[in-house]
Amino acid sequence: MSVTRRRLLAAGAGLSVAAGVQQGVSAADLPTLGTYDVVVIGSGAAGMTAALTAVKQGLTTVVLEKAPTFGGSAARSGAGIWIPNNPVILAAGVPDTPAKAAAYLAAVVGPDVPAARRQAFLAHGPAMISSVMANSPLRFRWMEGYSDYYPELPGGLPNGRSIEPDQLDGNILGAELAHLNPPYLEVPAGLVVFSADYKWLALSAVSAKGAAVAAECLARGTRAAVLGQTPLTMGQSLAAGLRKGLLDANVPVRLNTPLTDLHVENGTVAGAVTPGGLYRARRGVIVGSGGFEHNAAMRAQYQQQPIGTEWTVGAKENTGDGIRAGQRLGADVALMEDAWWGPAIPLPDEPYFCLAERTLPGGLIVNAAGRRFVNEAAPYSDVVHTMYERNPTDPDIPSWLIVDQNYRNRYLFKDIAPTFVLPDDWYGSGAAHKAWSFDALAGSIGVPAAALRATVDRFNSLALKGDDTDFGRGDSAYDHYYTDPAILPNSCLAPLWLPPYYAFRLVPGDLGTKGGLRTDARARVLRPDGSVIPGLYAAGNASAAVMGHSYAGAGSTIGPAMTFGYVAARDIAGVL
Repeated sequence: MSVTRRRLLAAGAGLSVAAGVQQGVSAADLPTLGTYDVVVIGSGAAGMTAALTAVKQGLTTVVLEKAPTFGGSAARSGAGIWIPNNPVILAAGVPDTPAKAAAYLAAVVGPDVPAARRQAFLAHGPAMISSVMANSPLRFRWMEGYSDYYPELPGGLPNGRSIEPDQLDGNILGAELAHLNPPYLEVPAGLVVFSADYKWLALSAVSAKGAAVAAECLARGTRAAVLGQTPLTMGQSLAAGLRKGLLDANVPVRLNTPLTDLHVENGTVAGAVTPGGLYRARRGVIVGSGGFEHNAAMRAQYQQQPIGTEWTVGAKENTGDGIRAGQRLGADVALMEDAWWGPAIPLPDEPYFCLAERTLPGGLIVNAAGRRFVNEAAPYSDVVHTMYERNPTDPDIPSWLIVDQNYRNRYLFKDIAPTFVLPDDWYGSGAAHKAWSFDALAGSIGVPAAALRATVDRFNSLALKGDDTDFGRGDSAYDHYYTDPAILPNSCLAPLWLPPYYAFRLVPGDLGTKGGLRTDARARVLRPDGSVIPGLYAAGNASAAVMGHSYAGAGSTIGPAMTFGYVAARDIAGVL
């Protein structure tokens, strides 16, 4: 279906339902549960930043959260935050400038996103970080060395712009800590781990620095235990810090309160309808309710096949409620076919989003024909885009990550230590396969044995030379982030030589969907003709991403989500 046709259908459906919202659901029919200046939908990074900004501008604010927990997908994440020229990186001496950032973002995103929106993100992001630090206990650390994803482009920084939250003591939340959405991956007991530590923890068995980082993680955990703290890092720290800011500002967060519709009065969005009644908004409603990754019907409607809801690691409550409510009012949508993709292993309990595992030396990815088809170390969204682009003619879904025992002896795999056996249910589910020859492995995963042998032979010859002339693995500084610096001449490449050999099934996973309500530089929701829906704002994955179809660096989801939540609240307050 063409984009134009989708917009016409969405607009037509939206107008018909919008009439029902205005005429069939009158305020008199609904109990009013509260009247506020601003009603925020969703308690993820976008929603809580918006609410914190609004209340600090003197606006009475409430946050409505569908889940029984707060934090959304942000709480589950590593909480990288990509904000050029932010005060944290400038204080650390990162040589960023507005001109570099603008050139880089334009080169990465291209024409998919209006220049005014890109500029709004760049202009307001640093102030947002300063505001969050001034109004919450959150502090941030530079993720030194985590390269921008395309550092060779104009304005790209090989040492990176990304930041992450510093450690917080969860006890500052009191009883509210029990309502924090748990992380996607639990940190091992007794350790305090930052996102930037993971690249070294994967190498802790073979690297002195890796061992030192592991020791520091243990030391942090020990210090926290001695002090009686509940240490939080990554997404747990981000969500807890924002929630503490809201607690201190007396902003209520209503859990178990899903949005069922938007309330309209005199052509202006004036509240949120929930199963219990109406929350009125005098000044505006900010939709930060996340994407639609767990809505099978929407994924089938908008996205390529094969697709489903079982490969995402986004919060399970993200079913597109805010997007659909906006569409019923005639809102336009964009980028609905896209997501924050990444290759994932469909493990029996949940998908595992692969980062270091597909980049470390001694592994390669093959398709159903037993051939390589991509730079395995490329940005994760690019790998999945390639899978979808090629799949109709040269099937790449699923693909297979092939490694040898030498790789398994050296590197952490997910949370499985080197040399440790993989869980039986990985094999039983078909997510993992093991064999003592490449021919036997090929038979197990259903690819041509001769092709797999030829592919491995070719890859091994390139690895020994340190030059991947087929797909350029190692050509970008980004390729070397999750690799082993002890491997020379190219830390991305090592031959596979030691049996047994392993294959891991790879499918198009995601951190959440990327498409949503189309907004302007002020985060106002737009109709297909470009006109503004009065009183309605959107940020985060409920809105079409300012990154377009690309991904500038670690934290390109959360950084813009927080920034446009901040922008929306300040626009409502009249101080943008």
